[in-house]
Amino acid sequence: MGTILQIETATSVCSVALSVDGKTIAIKEEKAQNIHASSLTLFIEEVIKSAGINYADLDAIAVSKGPGSYTGLRIGVSTAKGLCFALDKPLIAINTLKMMASGYLDQHPNFGGLICPMIDARRMEVFTAVFDHDLAEVQHTHAKIIDEKSFAPELQNHFVAFIGDGAEKCRTTLDHPNGHFYSQNFNSAALMSELAFECYLSKSFEDVAYFEPFYLKDFVLTTPKKKV
Repeated sequence: MGTILQIETATSVCSVALSVDGKTIAIKEEKAQNIHASSLTLFIEEVIKSAGINYADLDAIAVSKGPGSYTGLRIGVSTAKGLCFALDKPLIAINTLKMMASGYLDQHPNFGGLICPMIDARRMEVFTAVFDHDLAEVQHTHAKIIDEKSFAPELQNHFVAFIGDGAEKCRTTLDHPNGHFYSQNFNSAALMSELAFECYLSKSFEDVAYFEPFYLKDFVLTTPKKKV
C-alpha cells in the first residue's frame, strides 16, 4: 500500500491531499494571495487528522516541483523536505504542468486533442508545455511570451485545451476555433495522486538533501522607486 502526502503550492492555491494507492482520500485547499507560509502546515495537519492516520503511516511525501511561483515553490519544497528528513520518508517530485494536464484528462477522459497548461508569469508571459492525450510532451516546459502566432501549428491541426491561471489572460490573443479555455482549478494536490503513486511504485525518488524546485526562471528582486 502506498500512502502519500501531496503538496501543491506552485500558484496562489495552497493545496494538500492524501492518497492511498493512487486514489485521493482527503484534501484541504484554499486560493488566496500569500497564504502558503501561514497555512501549509495547518492544512497538512488537518488532512492527516481527517484521514485518521499518523505521520508514521505515510510511505512518501510528494510535492509539485514547478514551474510556478518562486516563493510558493520554495515554501512547498522546503516543507516537503523537512517532513522527509523528520519522518525518514522518500521524496517524490511531480512536474506541475504535467500534473495539471493529468487532472484535465481525468475530467475529460475522451479528449483526443492537445493539453496546454499555463501558469501566469506576469504580463503576457506564461510557464507552459504541451501534452498529448497520453501525457507525452509535444512541447517541453518553458517560459513563453504569448502573441497571436503562439501555438499556431498546434491550433491548426488539433483541438487544444488551454488550462491554468495563465490561460484566461491569453483567451483573446489566442482566438482560434480549435482553442478551448477552461477556468477550473487544475492546481490541486488531489490531481497528483496517480502520478505520485506511479513514481512510488517505480521508486522514482529524489535526493532529499540536494533537490531544488524547478523555478524555470531566476528570481528577480525589484526595489520600489523612491517617492519624490
